[in-house]
Amino acid sequence: MKSQSGSSRRSLSIVSVSSGRKKMLENGGSDSFRKLVPSSHSMSLSGERTVKRLRLSKALTVPDSTSIYEACRRMAARKVDALLLTDSNALLCGILTDKDITARVIARELNLETPVSKVMTKNPVFVLSDSLAVEALQKMVQGKFRHLPVVQNGEVIALLDIAKCLYDAIARMERAAEKGKAIVAAVEGVEKNWGTSISGQNTFIETLRERMFRPSLSTIITDNPKIVTVSPDDTVLAAAKKMLESQLSSAVVTVDNKPQGILTSKDILMRVITQNLPPETTPVEKVMTPNPECATVDTSIVDALHQMHVGKFLHLPVLNRDGEIVAIVDVIHITHAAIAT
Repeated sequence: MKSQSGSSRRSLSIVSVSSGRKKMLENGGSDSFRKLVPSSHSMSLSGERTVKRLRLSKALTVPDSTSIYEACRRMAARKVDALLLTDSNALLCGILTDKDITARVIARELNLETPVSKVMTKNPVFVLSDSLAVEALQKMVQGKFRHLPVVQNGEVIALLDIAKCLYDAIARMERAAEKGKAIVAAVEGVEKNWGTSISGQNTFIETLRERMFRPSLSTIITDNPKIVTVSPDDTVLAAAKKMLESQLSSAVVTVDNKPQGILTSKDILMRVITQNLPPETTPVEKVMTPNPECATVDTSIVDALHQMHVGKFLHLPVLNRDGEIVAIVDVIHITHAAIAT
């Protein structure tokens, strides 16, 4: 993760130092927070949602001297995959995610008693609560990270996960599709007036609609997509090393190139580390998610987004027409395609 140029962490304190706001967040969570914000200020002039309008989650924070194991245990207890780190002055100094844990701890066989300060991402990029949700999405896509601290009045009030912004990515893409329908309707009218044959007209219209306004996953999959595949009996350590080498946060578990399961950084956090399983001897089959939902190369981007939004998962294996794995798209990859529409 890259730090934001010009931003100073020294100006950012965690909301927990403000007892009044802390009590409000603990008692009422994000809903109570939103009730204090007039709805007229939660939408931009263009009608798009601002960050403060999203279902913000109170950030889990620990001192940067905390051990990696304890940080993982706290994350698992809260069922979150990221936390913020504070220095001795209770100021924001870093962020730790499940991907960091897989790449910087498990894959490198680091001792879990190591302080989180050794593996955290320092000086994380943040977003202001008045920013548009789509702007937050763009910031995450450009930086290739899933989590953003949300700042209001110089204090970190929440941690935004990209999954909370998927609705906005879907809405933007569907608005583009609506505009596309209007263009298609206009073209249909012109075609009819010109007397083009029905079959030719339909072919042209369908091509226009599919290529411009409902692009499929095939349009965002490169010729040589990065994908990590492992066998069910491979160890978690071997899978983590492959994920690190490819800079990915998931591995597809395959037999004869057909997907049997998926192993993600979050699985390693929740099912390996916090369950005290040894990565060097635990087979991925024991901790993977079996029979994951998959898409095909013909699945539209907006349908894939819906799939991830409804299923609450962040990685989507993509199959060819023979049911073989050809790629895996993650939430950042697919969101980039959506907001570029």
